[in-house]
Amino acid sequence: MSLHLHDITVTVGRGDSRTTPLRGLDAEFPAGRLTALTGPSGSGKSTLLAVAGALLRPDSGQVLLDGTDLAALGPSARARVRREHVGYVFQSGNLLSGLTAREQLLAAASVVGRPARSVRARARQLLTDVGLEHRLDHRADTLSGGERQRIAIARALLLEPALLLVDEPTAAVDRTRAADLAALLADTTHRHGCVTVVATHDPVAEAAADRVLDLAALQAAGGDGGGGA
Repeated sequence: MSLHLHDITVTVGRGDSRTTPLRGLDAEFPAGRLTALTGPSGSGKSTLLAVAGALLRPDSGQVLLDGTDLAALGPSARARVRREHVGYVFQSGNLLSGLTAREQLLAAASVVGRPARSVRARARQLLTDVGLEHRLDHRADTLSGGERQRIAIARALLLEPALLLVDEPTAAVDRTRAADLAALLADTTHRHGCVTVVATHDPVAEAAADRVLDLAALQAAGGDGGGGA
């Protein structure tokens, strides 16, 4: 599995607020490697994640996941790719407020037809891995922002996605927890061979990455970001 963005252009907004965060972007993200995507706010990091995860269709260009152009698929096929192959961690966590930490993961499994009993042990282990073994049965709306983000990471890892896209995973946690989360993402990437792209401003997350891609510099240089270090 590999991800290649070819000649991607995305324009957002209307009128005077219209901007083009991605223009003619070429970038390749190899399997089994964690890429830290850096750059100032507004440089297009979150837009790139949305395009790569088939949440946003680019104005032009190809989004090639294992050779399949996600940008050319219809809505139902794109939804199936997201459901079956993509793990996405939004900066907000994007949890269901009425569910407990454990239920967030079990609900994600049910969406793809996996019974709760088949993932219960793994869900508990992942929540333990992110330091939430004492919060398993706490509702999301009673937890801190950092705790919600850690649940979102555990949920994204539950089904071992081929493509893991993570937006600012360490923004709401302390330095020790940030290092632990970054190490967990790197270890998962290496063990399962997934394509992992982490948008971040955090040097701790960058240090855990196999490669660092500065999106602003990449676009200024003509948008060519190959698979090298």
